[in-house]
Amino acid sequence: MNLDHFHSFLCIVEKGSMAAAARELGVSPATVSERLASLEAHYGVTLLNRTTRALALTEEGRTLVDGARCVLGEVEDLENKMRSGVETLSGRVRVAAPLDLGRAAVAPVVDAFLSEHPSLCVELILSDGYVDVVGEGIDLAVRFGVLADSTLRVRKLGEHPRLVCAAPSYVEKHGEPKTPADLEDHNCIVMRWGNYLDHVWPFRTRRGEVRVSVRGDRVTNDSGLVREWAIAGHGIVSKSEVDIRADLDAGRLLPLLEGYAGPILPVQLVFPPGRALPRRVRAIADAIVEAIQR
Repeated sequence: MNLDHFHSFLCIVEKGSMAAAARELGVSPATVSERLASLEAHYGVTLLNRTTRALALTEEGRTLVDGARCVLGEVEDLENKMRSGVETLSGRVRVAAPLDLGRAAVAPVVDAFLSEHPSLCVELILSDGYVDVVGEGIDLAVRFGVLADSTLRVRKLGEHPRLVCAAPSYVEKHGEPKTPADLEDHNCIVMRWGNYLDHVWPFRTRRGEVRVSVRGDRVTNDSGLVREWAIAGHGIVSKSEVDIRADLDAGRLLPLLEGYAGPILPVQLVFPPGRALPRRVRAIADAIVEAIQR
């Protein structure tokens, strides 16, 4: 099978349409369509379900995404070793991360990594919504919480508590809650994750878990904006410690309700299922792990 067919197929999946893939590859849409048709004829399966609005991977298509990415990655690694030596890293790595953590921890890693490996290209996708690692062609993703997809490979980065906090200006103006129930009388900044509104905040006490419904005048799906609003004194937030540790250390945010423990969230790197990762992916994954654990 021609490797161009694999490359075209992955490009269609990543870009979301054959027209966009054709522009990316610098070929005609007819060429991209022919390559896809050749793959489907070769394997005797449908790889993409086509509608007037979108393309969706079939189960066979998801399997081929894994295999094609591994094959192309190994071929590229071999090319690099033959042409430039074992230590040279080149090619593209697609990294996904939550907005706040991505800006604070992952983006600086990308900057430092690219200065050391100028032949690499890193595409950093920042989103607080769900990212389909396989379907969107992601090489590695940083995620909070428990994974819904058990087929993904996982590298654990540690566990971090969620902390309730606010700016000194907010506390000076509105006072400090003494118990979780007091949050009902405060302006709380609420995060939206897709269709899920994170307005019920859990706390662990000696008597068990307490859940408090909070509300406020600001709701957003951008975790970075939640942090900015909190620092500006607009309300109380519940954030992962890894997102706000620098703000707590600098005094921009003050921890609240320290006698009541929030939930513990795992932070992890996830990779698509399949065989060994290309060296460039392993290398940047190691750098991200070091930065977040530090």
